[in-house]
Amino acid sequence: MAAPFDFDATVVGAGAVGLACGRALSRRGLSVLVLEKEPHIGQGVSSRNSEVIHGGLYYPTGSLKAKFCVEGRRALYDFLESRKVDHWKCGKLVVATEDAEVERIEVIFQQATTNGVENLEHLTGAQARALEPELNAHAAILSPESGVFDSHGYMLALQGEIEDAGGAVVVSAPFEGAEVLPGGGFSIRVGGEGAMALTSRLLVTAPGLSAQEVAGLIEGYPAADVPARHLGKGVYFRLTGAAPFNRLIYPPPIPGALGTHYRKDLGGQGVFGPDLAYVETEDYSVDPAKAEEFARYIRRFWPGVTVERLTPDYAGIRPKLHGAGEPQPDFQLHGAARHGLEGLMALFGIESPGLTSSLAIGEAVAQSLVQT
Repeated sequence: MAAPFDFDATVVGAGAVGLACGRALSRRGLSVLVLEKEPHIGQGVSSRNSEVIHGGLYYPTGSLKAKFCVEGRRALYDFLESRKVDHWKCGKLVVATEDAEVERIEVIFQQATTNGVENLEHLTGAQARALEPELNAHAAILSPESGVFDSHGYMLALQGEIEDAGGAVVVSAPFEGAEVLPGGGFSIRVGGEGAMALTSRLLVTAPGLSAQEVAGLIEGYPAADVPARHLGKGVYFRLTGAAPFNRLIYPPPIPGALGTHYRKDLGGQGVFGPDLAYVETEDYSVDPAKAEEFARYIRRFWPGVTVERLTPDYAGIRPKLHGAGEPQPDFQLHGAARHGLEGLMALFGIESPGLTSSLAIGEAVAQSLVQT
């Protein structure tokens, strides 16, 4: 009889999605190890985003993004409330900044309704300005279910639940490879100062930007099943002085992303971003000269912005599966039916709305791997 495994399940990546997968597996009674190459949890995609709780408005009907965003958002509010993690259901306005955009936001309204998003309202321009007097709006959609939250507090709460269940989250522990064991399960090599080898019955890879690299380190993983990686960089500018709006403000989406939008963060400051530029390397610099471009875009919905009030803030890079001008694909959760390796779930292209969707993604991964 084979010796028992060191862990029932190992998760590669301690961002929001990896930790949510670890939590979901822990809640099913499994011993869980989460490996993170960085010195702290949530240092990648999960730390460089808008911290927005998305309603689920935009995504194609029947897609994983539509399903997981709505389910994940409902679960996320309950989780944040019960764990006392800071959040604010501020609501969101999707704004037609000119008459030509009214039809575009009506399409979004119909898509959101089909996706099961609750409590949506059509607003005239006057109604939208009554809510946000500095707004330029010819019409708008109000999504009361959208909000903002403390993503780091959320990830710490997920880590706490894994550890409370007897699991472990280990940082500075890069995944260096895995082989399938003869009787099933995996032998996993971990680098770093505490380099070690361990065995695990199940393996989940959720390392964000490193998803393709990690898949390539698993012996027997078919190269044909690894989708191409594209890096989508977005930068943010912070507003000095008083924040002009309480609600999230979104113009209609741009190709491949939701476009540069506004949020009032939990500290009360206005933040704009992200834009989208495809890059070849992980470069997190923010060019101050982009303030002019941002100001031109922002004036569509807030004519009162001035370049002088925009300060470079931070940048994020999204693990996209499509390049410029290509259709935006769905989340990809590859199980044995795709790659042929029993007990392995590999996640690719978990970008927006991945943070909002994280609890739902974790549940789907756990349900797929754990037969109940």
